[in-house]
Amino acid sequence: MGMYASVRGWLEVDDKRREAVESLIAAAYHELYSGGWGFPPRPFNWSLYVFYGGDLREAYLPWLREQVAGIAALPPADDDGDVPVGLFVVSDERATVHVWEVRDGMVHERSSPELAWVVRQ
Repeated sequence: MGMYASVRGWLEVDDKRREAVESLIAAAYHELYSGGWGFPPRPFNWSLYVFYGGDLREAYLPWLREQVAGIAALPPADDDGDVPVGLFVVSDERATVHVWEVRDGMVHERSSPELAWVVRQ
């Protein structure tokens, strides 16, 4: 059957990259788990905040992380050099907690026992 993981997080992307972000997510469409992605209904200001929240089988964590990595690797939209940034908290049924830090065009993963309070017992 498999274990589940809870993922919750966000990405900050230049609003000019919305179409690229939507395309990356659509290319990896999953009937159930893609429903965890959330976007604001219309653009405002200059930043696009994209959210993911959901419980998924652990076997699908690489599927989601690959999407996050694809977004992280998007080139800057203009000369200011801003690349996507964000943070995802991943917890599992064993009460372990990791974070995916999105910075410098990559996803950096590390254990985060200090966030164990997010795990519901």
